Amino acid sequence: MSAGTETETGTETGTDLGAPARAATSPHVLDNAAWASLAGAHSGFAEHPCGTPPGTSRAARYDPDVSPFAALADPADPRSWADLALLVGPGRTAALSGLLTPPEGWETVGSVAGVQLVGTSLRAEPAPEAVRLGPADVPAMLALTGLAKPGPFLRRTVELGTYLGIRHRGRLIAMAGERLHPPGWTEISAVCTHPGYRGRGLATRLVRAVAAGIRERGEIPFLHTSAANTGAVRLYESIGFTVRHRPFFMAVRAPVGTPAEHP
Repeated sequence: MSAGTETETGTETGTDLGAPARAATSPHVLDNAAWASLAGAHSGFAEHPCGTPPGTSRAARYDPDVSPFAALADPADPRSWADLALLVGPGRTAALSGLLTPPEGWETVGSVAGVQLVGTSLRAEPAPEAVRLGPADVPAMLALTGLAKPGPFLRRTVELGTYLGIRHRGRLIAMAGERLHPPGWTEISAVCTHPGYRGRGLATRLVRAVAAGIRERGEIPFLHTSAANTGAVRLYESIGFTVRHRPFFMAVRAPVGTPAEHP
């Protein structure tokens, strides 16, 4: 699914009261957070359809070593789907969020109901025991996420933002970090704890610590979880997150055949 946040139970894990008001008809940036990230702060990780003139692409995806997700500039615009078909190739799949029904010719091959939460009253504070994680820590991070399964974490995911970890006797036992980065917001993701160390509040301390860095930049933290994980939703609400939106995370397959050239 789209988010990689996890509670201490080993399962993936808000409208901010301080966020600017918006018109009811105006889409919120968090409704299409992946596109806002790829078109902005994460443009350096973005792949666009081959031959698309600079600045005109209506679809993009992350470098496959960074994240498996793709995004559409406007899911209601056929041009966005045409560009996505050019980008992924005939019969290939893409991971998207926020969609219910893809257009004719596209096939939904997987769908998970999600919950988007915003840190409306989250207490953000440093965790003295937490250490900054970087490329040298990737093998340990991959081992931990492979065991705890918080969601997609790849060998270059660490490049998306700040990742913090807690070690015990040299072993990485908990981590959390930053993923999507739409303007004014940062997603907390890959929150996970080794099964042998759960129930000690490590995940909560790391979430607060990552949020502290986000708040220092003047941004607002948010995260995602599976809608089926009601325990995770309750936990995050208990520490100051508020449910904002209930998106779907989907894997879709492009139509088989040669997509039309970009106009």
